[in-house]
Amino acid sequence: MRVDAGIPAIGGSIVAGISAGGQITAGPSWPRESMPFTIRIANSEEQIEKAVRIRHAAYARHVPAFADRLREAEDYDFDKGSVVLLAESKLDGSPLGTMRIQTNRYGRLSLEQSVELPDWLQGRSLAEATRLGISLGRQGRVVKVMLFKAFLLYCLDSEIDWMVITARSPLDSQYDALLFRDVFPGGGFISMGHVGNIPHRVMALAPRLVETMWREARHGLYECFFQVEHPDIKVRGKHAISANGRWLAPSIERAELRV
Repeated sequence: MRVDAGIPAIGGSIVAGISAGGQITAGPSWPRESMPFTIRIANSEEQIEKAVRIRHAAYARHVPAFADRLREAEDYDFDKGSVVLLAESKLDGSPLGTMRIQTNRYGRLSLEQSVELPDWLQGRSLAEATRLGISLGRQGRVVKVMLFKAFLLYCLDSEIDWMVITARSPLDSQYDALLFRDVFPGGGFISMGHVGNIPHRVMALAPRLVETMWREARHGLYECFFQVEHPDIKVRGKHAISANGRWLAPSIERAELRV
């Protein structure tokens, strides 16, 4: 069975082999794909302002009442456990997309203002993706895909056990396609007080299992994420890619993160 994520395909030919230890080993012509934009961690006032601008514009299109709260940077943007990802056009430097990643390394996740996470997530290293905003059109859809790839690489680098998101309808279907699972039995939407009481599903995915899960499901984004190098994503670290261009999936057994 092939899983189609419903977003534009990106990537070159498959040239990598998968080792028994769970690593993806580059072949002699490991494909590198250049993009018309970069994704990096915002680390200046100007970059944060760009992220806020694209974030507010995106929310104003879909949830205008809540968007009024997002005209300025939020405290979480500067939290010690958070980073703000920014996608910028190579042509003119304009912002094309953004996502904030908040870990629980120094405190509770923002979603924990509205729900108490179940026991199987307690004591785990978590990262919540919030404030996703992208530009309109086909390029915006591609930016969304690559922001998620950046999120995954960041979580692998940070040795995160679970990626956690909250998603309103109809955006929750995109996370279903990425093989996120509902955190609470039976799933369903929960009124989230910290985001204007808008109902959201709370969903999670173990980053160290994504490669195996997507490969077995023949996921439509598998090649893009695990068999093509995107040097314009500048959030990767020692656990995500080695000096000779191999994507390194940490070796882990399914039972280790089974709940």
